[in-house]
Amino acid sequence: MGEVGARLVSRFGPEVEGWIAEVPNLAARLACRWGLVLGEPFDSGASSVVMRCRWPDGTPAVLKLSPDRALLTRQAEMLRVFAPSGRVPAVLSTDAQAGAMVLEEVLPGTEAEEVPGESLPRLWAELLAALHAVAPPARWPWDLRGRCEEAFVRIGRRLSEPTIAARVDQVAWRRAIRRCERLLDTQETLVLLHGDLHLGNVLDGGPSRGLVAIDPKACVGDPCFDAVDYVVSGAGHEGVEARCQQVAAACGLDGDRLYAWSRVIAPMFAIAYLTYGGPEPAIDELLALTR
Repeated sequence: MGEVGARLVSRFGPEVEGWIAEVPNLAARLACRWGLVLGEPFDSGASSVVMRCRWPDGTPAVLKLSPDRALLTRQAEMLRVFAPSGRVPAVLSTDAQAGAMVLEEVLPGTEAEEVPGESLPRLWAELLAALHAVAPPARWPWDLRGRCEEAFVRIGRRLSEPTIAARVDQVAWRRAIRRCERLLDTQETLVLLHGDLHLGNVLDGGPSRGLVAIDPKACVGDPCFDAVDYVVSGAGHEGVEARCQQVAAACGLDGDRLYAWSRVIAPMFAIAYLTYGGPEPAIDELLALTR
Protein backbone atom coordinates (compact mmCIF):
# COMPACT_ATOMS: atom_id res chain seq x y z
CA MET A 1 0.00 0.00 0.00
CA GLY A 2 3.00 2.32 0.35
CA GLU A 3 3.31 3.49 -3.25
CA VAL A 4 -0.46 3.40 -3.83
CA GLY A 5 -1.00 5.41 -0.66
CA ALA A 6 1.52 8.02 -1.76
CA ARG A 7 -0.36 8.50 -5.04
CA LEU A 8 -3.67 8.79 -3.22
CA VAL A 9 -2.24 11.43 -0.88
CA SER A 10 -0.87 13.31 -3.89
CA ARG A 11 -4.35 13.28 -5.47
CA PHE A 12 -6.60 13.83 -2.44
CA GLY A 13 -4.34 15.40 0.19
CA PRO A 14 -3.13 14.17 3.61
CA GLU A 15 -6.70 13.86 4.91
CA VAL A 16 -7.04 10.62 2.89
CA GLU A 17 -4.52 8.85 5.13
CA GLY A 18 -7.25 7.73 7.54
CA TRP A 19 -9.17 6.13 4.68
CA ILE A 20 -6.00 4.36 3.47
CA ALA A 21 -5.40 2.89 6.94
CA GLU A 22 -8.95 1.48 6.91
CA VAL A 23 -8.67 -0.18 3.47
CA PRO A 24 -7.74 -3.69 4.79
CA ASN A 25 -10.74 -3.72 7.12
CA LEU A 26 -13.06 -2.36 4.41
CA ALA A 27 -11.87 -4.98 1.93
CA ALA A 28 -12.37 -7.75 4.49
CA ARG A 29 -15.93 -6.62 5.28
CA LEU A 30 -16.86 -6.45 1.60
CA ALA A 31 -15.28 -9.85 0.93
CA CYS A 32 -17.40 -11.35 3.71
CA ARG A 33 -20.59 -9.74 2.41
CA TRP A 34 -20.05 -10.60 -1.27
CA GLY A 35 -18.37 -13.97 -0.75
CA LEU A 36 -15.12 -12.85 -2.37
CA VAL A 37 -11.76 -14.55 -2.09
CA LEU A 38 -9.27 -11.70 -1.94
CA GLY A 39 -5.93 -11.77 -3.76
CA GLU A 40 -2.99 -9.43 -4.26
CA PRO A 41 -3.34 -5.70 -4.97
CA PHE A 42 -2.68 -4.25 -8.40
CA ASP A 43 -0.33 -1.33 -8.94
CA SER A 44 -3.40 0.91 -8.81
CA GLY A 45 -3.88 4.39 -10.23
CA ALA A 46 -4.05 7.76 -8.53
CA SER A 47 -7.64 7.61 -7.28
CA SER A 48 -8.31 4.04 -6.13
CA VAL A 49 -7.04 0.81 -4.61
CA VAL A 50 -7.59 -2.27 -6.77
CA MET A 51 -7.02 -5.89 -5.79
CA ARG A 52 -7.59 -9.22 -7.44
CA CYS A 53 -10.36 -11.41 -6.09
CA ARG A 54 -12.67 -14.25 -7.09
CA TRP A 55 -16.44 -13.94 -7.34
CA PRO A 56 -18.35 -16.71 -5.48
CA ASP A 57 -18.77 -18.72 -8.70
CA GLY A 58 -15.00 -18.64 -9.27
CA THR A 59 -15.03 -15.82 -11.88
CA PRO A 60 -11.71 -13.90 -11.78
CA ALA A 61 -12.59 -10.39 -10.65
CA VAL A 62 -11.17 -7.19 -9.17
CA LEU A 63 -12.31 -5.24 -6.13
CA LYS A 64 -11.96 -1.50 -6.60
CA LEU A 65 -12.11 0.93 -3.66
CA SER A 66 -11.90 4.73 -3.73
CA PRO A 67 -12.17 7.53 -1.17
CA ASP A 68 -13.98 9.47 -3.92
CA ARG A 69 -17.30 7.63 -3.68
CA ALA A 70 -19.01 9.86 -6.24
CA LEU A 71 -16.25 9.15 -8.77
CA LEU A 72 -16.64 5.41 -8.35
CA THR A 73 -20.44 5.62 -8.65
CA ARG A 74 -20.13 7.60 -11.89
CA GLN A 75 -17.58 5.14 -13.20
CA ALA A 76 -19.88 2.18 -12.56
CA GLU A 77 -22.66 4.00 -14.41
CA MET A 78 -20.33 4.71 -17.34
CA LEU A 79 -19.19 1.08 -17.54
CA ARG A 80 -22.80 -0.06 -17.67
CA VAL A 81 -23.55 2.40 -20.47
CA PHE A 82 -20.61 1.06 -22.52
CA ALA A 83 -21.45 -2.59 -21.71
CA PRO A 84 -23.21 -3.25 -25.08
CA SER A 85 -19.88 -2.61 -26.85
CA GLY A 86 -18.32 -5.65 -25.16
CA ARG A 87 -15.19 -3.52 -24.76
CA VAL A 88 -15.39 -2.68 -21.04
CA PRO A 89 -15.25 -5.00 -18.00
CA ALA A 90 -18.62 -6.14 -16.65
CA VAL A 91 -19.76 -4.64 -13.35
CA LEU A 92 -20.55 -7.51 -10.96
CA SER A 93 -21.59 -5.49 -7.90
CA THR A 94 -21.38 -2.02 -6.38
CA ASP A 95 -21.68 -0.36 -2.99
CA ALA A 96 -21.91 3.40 -3.45
CA GLN A 97 -21.81 4.15 0.27
CA ALA A 98 -18.58 2.17 0.72
CA GLY A 99 -17.02 3.52 -2.49
CA ALA A 100 -16.58 0.00 -3.83
CA MET A 101 -17.31 -2.09 -6.88
CA VAL A 102 -16.40 -5.52 -8.21
CA LEU A 103 -15.56 -5.93 -11.90
CA GLU A 104 -14.70 -8.91 -14.05
CA GLU A 105 -10.94 -9.24 -14.46
CA VAL A 106 -9.86 -8.65 -18.06
CA LEU A 107 -7.61 -11.51 -19.18
CA PRO A 108 -4.82 -11.78 -20.16
CA GLY A 109 -5.00 -8.12 -19.15
CA THR A 110 -1.62 -6.85 -20.35
CA GLU A 111 -1.59 -3.10 -20.97
CA ALA A 112 -1.87 -1.87 -24.55
CA GLU A 113 1.68 -0.55 -24.38
CA GLU A 114 2.87 -4.19 -24.38
CA VAL A 115 0.83 -5.11 -27.48
CA PRO A 116 3.04 -5.40 -30.62
CA GLY A 117 3.31 -1.91 -32.11
CA GLU A 118 2.54 -2.94 -35.67
CA SER A 119 -0.90 -4.31 -34.74
CA LEU A 120 -1.90 -1.65 -32.21
CA PRO A 121 -3.32 1.00 -34.62
CA ARG A 122 -5.75 -1.55 -36.10
CA LEU A 123 -6.75 -2.83 -32.67
CA TRP A 124 -7.21 0.73 -31.40
CA ALA A 125 -9.42 1.52 -34.40
CA GLU A 126 -11.59 -1.53 -33.61
CA LEU A 127 -11.85 -0.42 -29.97
CA LEU A 128 -12.89 3.12 -30.93
CA ALA A 129 -15.43 1.83 -33.44
CA ALA A 130 -17.05 -0.36 -30.77
CA LEU A 131 -17.07 2.32 -28.07
CA HIS A 132 -18.24 5.14 -30.33
CA ALA A 133 -21.08 3.02 -31.70
CA VAL A 134 -22.77 3.24 -28.28
CA ALA A 135 -25.39 5.99 -28.43
CA PRO A 136 -25.07 8.62 -25.69
CA PRO A 137 -27.92 8.27 -23.19
CA ALA A 138 -30.53 11.01 -23.33
CA ARG A 139 -29.48 14.10 -21.35
CA TRP A 140 -26.03 12.65 -20.60
CA PRO A 141 -24.63 15.26 -18.17
CA TRP A 142 -20.94 15.20 -19.13
CA ASP A 143 -19.36 16.67 -22.26
CA LEU A 144 -15.82 17.08 -23.56
CA ARG A 145 -15.73 20.78 -22.75
CA GLY A 146 -16.30 20.08 -19.07
CA ARG A 147 -13.78 17.23 -19.16
CA CYS A 148 -11.10 19.51 -20.60
CA GLU A 149 -11.87 22.40 -18.25
CA GLU A 150 -11.53 20.06 -15.26
CA ALA A 151 -8.21 18.70 -16.52
CA PHE A 152 -6.73 22.15 -17.16
CA VAL A 153 -7.73 23.35 -13.68
CA ARG A 154 -6.51 20.21 -11.88
CA ILE A 155 -3.21 19.82 -13.73
CA GLY A 156 -2.67 23.56 -14.00
CA ARG A 157 -2.26 23.80 -10.22
CA ARG A 158 1.07 22.05 -10.66
CA LEU A 159 2.60 24.83 -12.78
CA SER A 160 3.91 26.49 -9.62
CA GLU A 161 6.04 23.47 -8.68
CA PRO A 162 9.70 24.31 -9.33
CA THR A 163 10.44 21.23 -11.45
CA ILE A 164 7.41 21.94 -13.66
CA ALA A 165 7.75 25.74 -13.78
CA ALA A 166 11.30 25.42 -15.08
CA ARG A 167 10.03 23.73 -18.27
CA VAL A 168 6.31 24.52 -18.70
CA ASP A 169 5.34 28.16 -18.31
CA GLN A 170 2.00 29.95 -18.07
CA VAL A 171 2.29 31.19 -21.66
CA ALA A 172 2.45 27.64 -23.04
CA TRP A 173 -0.41 26.58 -20.75
CA ARG A 174 -2.68 29.43 -21.90
CA ARG A 175 -1.78 28.65 -25.51
CA ALA A 176 -2.91 25.04 -24.99
CA ILE A 177 -6.18 26.26 -23.46
CA ARG A 178 -6.86 28.51 -26.47
CA ARG A 179 -6.13 25.63 -28.87
CA CYS A 180 -8.50 23.45 -26.88
CA GLU A 181 -11.26 26.05 -27.02
CA ARG A 182 -10.92 26.37 -30.80
CA LEU A 183 -11.26 22.62 -31.22
CA LEU A 184 -14.26 22.47 -28.91
CA ASP A 185 -15.91 25.34 -30.77
CA THR A 186 -15.52 23.52 -34.11
CA GLN A 187 -16.73 20.05 -33.11
CA GLU A 188 -19.06 18.56 -35.71
CA THR A 189 -19.27 14.79 -35.21
CA LEU A 190 -20.14 14.01 -31.59
CA VAL A 191 -19.87 10.56 -30.02
CA LEU A 192 -19.87 9.07 -26.54
CA LEU A 193 -16.17 9.15 -25.65
CA HIS A 194 -14.33 7.02 -23.15
CA GLY A 195 -12.69 10.31 -22.17
CA ASP A 196 -9.45 8.98 -20.62
CA LEU A 197 -8.23 6.46 -23.17
CA HIS A 198 -4.48 6.35 -22.54
CA LEU A 199 -2.37 3.22 -22.98
CA GLY A 200 -2.57 2.33 -19.30
CA ASN A 201 -6.38 2.30 -19.45
CA VAL A 202 -6.55 -0.19 -22.33
CA LEU A 203 -5.99 -3.91 -21.70
CA ASP A 204 -5.61 -6.91 -23.97
CA GLY A 205 -8.79 -8.98 -23.74
CA GLY A 206 -7.45 -11.81 -25.88
CA PRO A 207 -7.87 -12.67 -29.58
CA SER A 208 -11.64 -13.15 -29.44
CA ARG A 209 -12.38 -9.92 -27.58
CA GLY A 210 -9.68 -7.45 -28.60
CA LEU A 211 -8.74 -4.42 -26.56
CA VAL A 212 -10.81 -3.57 -23.49
CA ALA A 213 -11.06 -0.10 -21.92
CA ILE A 214 -11.14 0.52 -18.16
CA ASP A 215 -11.73 3.58 -15.95
CA PRO A 216 -13.90 5.65 -18.32
CA LYS A 217 -14.64 9.35 -17.90
CA ALA A 218 -17.43 9.15 -20.44
CA CYS A 219 -18.39 12.40 -22.12
CA VAL A 220 -19.83 13.51 -25.44
CA GLY A 221 -17.47 15.10 -27.93
CA ASP A 222 -14.98 14.91 -30.81
CA PRO A 223 -13.99 11.28 -31.63
CA CYS A 224 -10.36 12.38 -32.09
CA PHE A 225 -10.08 12.84 -28.33
CA ASP A 226 -10.12 9.09 -27.70
CA ALA A 227 -7.05 8.65 -29.93
CA VAL A 228 -4.97 11.62 -28.80
CA ASP A 229 -3.28 10.07 -25.74
CA TYR A 230 -2.13 7.14 -27.87
CA VAL A 231 -0.77 9.61 -30.44
CA VAL A 232 1.06 11.79 -27.90
CA SER A 233 2.65 8.74 -26.27
CA GLY A 234 4.59 8.41 -29.52
CA ALA A 235 6.86 11.22 -28.30
CA GLY A 236 10.38 9.89 -27.99
CA HIS A 237 9.52 6.81 -30.08
CA GLU A 238 8.51 7.18 -33.74
CA GLY A 239 7.40 10.74 -32.98
CA VAL A 240 4.00 12.32 -32.42
CA GLU A 241 3.51 13.50 -36.00
CA ALA A 242 4.34 10.10 -37.50
CA ARG A 243 2.11 8.27 -35.03
CA CYS A 244 -0.67 10.78 -35.67
CA GLN A 245 -0.66 9.98 -39.39
CA GLN A 246 -0.65 6.25 -38.68
CA VAL A 247 -3.47 6.37 -36.11
CA ALA A 248 -5.63 8.81 -38.09
CA ALA A 249 -5.47 6.53 -41.13
CA ALA A 250 -6.25 3.39 -39.12
CA CYS A 251 -9.13 4.99 -37.19
CA GLY A 252 -10.60 7.02 -40.04
CA LEU A 253 -10.07 10.29 -38.17
CA ASP A 254 -9.24 13.79 -39.39
CA GLY A 255 -5.44 13.86 -39.13
CA ASP A 256 -5.23 17.65 -38.82
CA ARG A 257 -7.69 17.72 -35.91
CA LEU A 258 -5.96 14.80 -34.24
CA TYR A 259 -2.60 16.57 -34.49
CA ALA A 260 -4.19 19.77 -33.15
CA TRP A 261 -5.49 17.82 -30.15
CA SER A 262 -1.99 16.44 -29.60
CA ARG A 263 -0.71 20.00 -29.16
CA VAL A 264 -3.43 20.57 -26.54
CA ILE A 265 -2.52 17.46 -24.56
CA ALA A 266 1.28 17.70 -24.96
CA PRO A 267 1.91 19.99 -21.94
CA MET A 268 -0.11 17.64 -19.71
CA PHE A 269 2.05 14.71 -20.83
CA ALA A 270 5.17 16.83 -20.29
CA ILE A 271 4.12 17.54 -16.70
CA ALA A 272 3.58 13.82 -16.07
CA TYR A 273 6.98 12.96 -17.57
CA LEU A 274 8.72 15.68 -15.57
CA THR A 275 7.10 14.33 -12.41
CA TYR A 276 7.88 10.66 -12.92
CA GLY A 277 11.22 10.88 -14.72
CA GLY A 278 10.16 10.39 -18.33
CA PRO A 279 12.81 10.24 -21.06
CA GLU A 280 14.35 13.57 -21.96
CA PRO A 281 13.90 13.18 -25.75
CA ALA A 282 10.17 12.66 -25.20
CA ILE A 283 9.96 15.70 -22.92
CA ASP A 284 11.77 17.84 -25.50
CA GLU A 285 9.37 16.73 -28.24
CA LEU A 286 6.34 17.40 -26.06
CA LEU A 287 7.57 20.85 -25.11
CA ALA A 288 8.16 21.64 -28.81
CA LEU A 289 4.51 20.80 -29.48
CA THR A 290 3.39 23.42 -26.94
CA ARG A 291 5.00 26.28 -28.86
